[in-house]
Amino acid sequence: MGPYRFGGGTAVVTGAASGIGEALAEQLATRGSDLVLLDRDAERLAAVAGRIRAAHPSLAVATTVVDLADDDATVRVAADLAAAHPDVTLLVNNAGVALGGRFDQVTADEFDWLMSINFRAVVTLTRAFLPALKARPGSHLVNVSSIFGIFAPPGQAAYAASKFAVRGFSEALRHELAENGVGVTVVHPGGIKTRIAETVRVGSGVSAEEYEQGRAQFAKLLTMPPEKAAAQIVAAIERRRPRLLIGWSAKVPDVLVRLLPGSYWRLIARRAGRQVGPPARD
Repeated sequence: MGPYRFGGGTAVVTGAASGIGEALAEQLATRGSDLVLLDRDAERLAAVAGRIRAAHPSLAVATTVVDLADDDATVRVAADLAAAHPDVTLLVNNAGVALGGRFDQVTADEFDWLMSINFRAVVTLTRAFLPALKARPGSHLVNVSSIFGIFAPPGQAAYAASKFAVRGFSEALRHELAENGVGVTVVHPGGIKTRIAETVRVGSGVSAEEYEQGRAQFAKLLTMPPEKAAAQIVAAIERRRPRLLIGWSAKVPDVLVRLLPGSYWRLIARRAGRQVGPPARD
């Protein structure tokens, strides 16, 4: 499969109002891609789209406001967008949320809320746009997992479950779509400096003191600018890389998991501790 060609195609990006999604939208526009941008934050999304339109007046930039936690709304929006944009050649499932708390500290509703955004929305959007991608050999799919799709720390049962699911879904699709000439990249970001530490949801059973300790600890890990992470993702798309680990906070744990699959946490915990907090991502 040759390099992905950005110009002349349409890219769909979820979670495009901030962080990695915003940076990806801007860099894809620079490469010549028309854009379909999704987010639940209407004001921020409009601002991102406005800047891109001003900088690239020849490109088509469409926006859709949707809360991916609403399964029914996600299905409707995905179907409508797939019908309106049959020329899509790139889908980036980037949107994600965090939920701090051990499994016994989060309710079933809280767990399901996270899974609806982090995993079910990925499946729904992929299902809707897959016919368009398959109809254009050379298209590409990107699903953003996390380093917590490589290893699973205590206090992140829900988040790790969703990101391991994204990883497995992506790897199976990569094998299935190879015969159609569609590339698939799964991305595992480490400590990216975005709003996730500010917007993390806390399980109902987590004390304020426990959460604040974890939030402050994880916030210190969020150091890489989202623009740098986005540049690596764009390069991975172009080169058809199947897997992308971003940052040493992703690469080092990946090695530890490979070497010590059953006992890696004892080493990681010496540095990270066992606090509850948002994941080093998004």
